[in-house]
Amino acid sequence: MLELAGPLPDHPRVLDAGCGPGRSALLLAEEAGAHVTAVDLHQPYLDGLAAEAARRGLGDRVTVVNCSMDRLPQPEHSFDVIWAEGSVYTVGFDVALRAWRRLLAPGGVLVVTELEWTVPSPAAPVRAYWDAAYPLRTHAENTAAAQAAGYRVVAHWPLPESDWWDEYYTPLTRRMARADARRPGMPEALAAHRAEIAMRRDHGSDYAYAAYLLRPHDTTEKGTMSTWTARPETPDDIPAVRDILLAAFPTAAEAGIVDALRADPKAWIDGLSVVAAAPDGTPAGYALLSRCHVDGQPALALAPCAVLPSAQRTGAGSAAIRAALDAARAMGENLVLVLGHADYYPRFGFTPASRFGIRAPFEVPDEAMMALALDDTRPVPAGTIHYPAAFGV
Repeated sequence: MLELAGPLPDHPRVLDAGCGPGRSALLLAEEAGAHVTAVDLHQPYLDGLAAEAARRGLGDRVTVVNCSMDRLPQPEHSFDVIWAEGSVYTVGFDVALRAWRRLLAPGGVLVVTELEWTVPSPAAPVRAYWDAAYPLRTHAENTAAAQAAGYRVVAHWPLPESDWWDEYYTPLTRRMARADARRPGMPEALAAHRAEIAMRRDHGSDYAYAAYLLRPHDTTEKGTMSTWTARPETPDDIPAVRDILLAAFPTAAEAGIVDALRADPKAWIDGLSVVAAAPDGTPAGYALLSRCHVDGQPALALAPCAVLPSAQRTGAGSAAIRAALDAARAMGENLVLVLGHADYYPRFGFTPASRFGIRAPFEVPDEAMMALALDDTRPVPAGTIHYPAAFGV
């Protein structure tokens, strides 16, 4: 996730929110050359981290702060990276994302892990357990929550099962065996841990930790502020969308394709026709995702994408495309295909479709036919793309 967050400044300013004993803080200081502000409410953790940082010669790179992670006093834009590993549940995903957004510098990133359901219908015992302890949501619901808090999801990575057992439950079980059950509160603590471990053993396939890499919507890849607001089109936007397409392309073909797609209920998906609007509400950028298929399996085609000539190179197109991809992800869609410039679409995560075993129904340079899996934990079909009739191929 740290690699995906880059490129970073030479000495990024990092907030480790809920740092615990400081394993992440030390790694970030050593390997990323970061200046880390490590925040926790348990002073013994902070004391141990400060001592270990000094022992490693990192005392000038790690600052410990005893504070609640959702009430940080730092001024706006204080951090290039906010890192929250296994800690956000203490204040809640939504609360943390709202509290931290002001702290990110332009171009900054948030890396946070969150528990989430991995199946649509969890077993009754595990649902009851987590509803009482910390209500979980699905990946799509967490994505929607991140978008509502003003972020876009750049990456999503379910953590491996070994993290649960090798890194946590196995060492915890050894410590539990040595615990003094005569201490006040210890029997209750041990019982709670045993119940959690048993739930993971019996129903672990129903839920998982996942890492999210988030960027605020109001920054572009290079960290420059954007004035565009991306949103699904409304009926009032349709004439403006047509004007964008007619201005962006040499013929009316693309405008005709969009009109035909709107009339095709098997291809058109409400909410995936997205405009990027200026502060006065005027649309200037456009991106459309419509239903296509690969070897009979549903996928999405990203086309057309367009920007008014007067708004080119301002981020309007990127804003529309990212919003469309975020909306598709929130709907549970996965595979997205695009035929376009190989030096533009990879910034959104697209790679040659041939790597997935996917091919166009016509001759096209390999690097121009690209694919993106919105959820890389799900299988992707291989085969030939079948476009809607509106595309005429």
